[in-house]
Amino acid sequence: MYSAPALIPVVSADVILEWHRNGEAVLVDVREVEEYQSRHIDGAFNVPLSQFDISKLPTIPEGKRLVFHCQAGVRCGTAAAKAAQDGYGGEIIRMQDGLFGWMAAGGMLVR
Repeated sequence: MYSAPALIPVVSADVILEWHRNGEAVLVDVREVEEYQSRHIDGAFNVPLSQFDISKLPTIPEGKRLVFHCQAGVRCGTAAAKAAQDGYGGEIIRMQDGLFGWMAAGGMLVR
């Protein structure tokens, strides 16, 4: 089991929603494929935690933030910790409360 390093910030979903609308974030959904297919944030990449490997992460353009999220904000912590421990060199951010927080902030989901 991986434990999240203290250096990985947890940011509120309303802030991440604003970043997403402004094209400032690359969202990575670490839920399983079936969960992602049932509903997800438009434009989010799916890298399931069960198959997580930093080589599967999308390229993060300069000036954009890598944001991990899941359903409730727990699995993304494991993925973020694994990415950091496996040598991902860029900034990693976790979305607080996952999709629950996203929807509470007014974010939409697509199928």
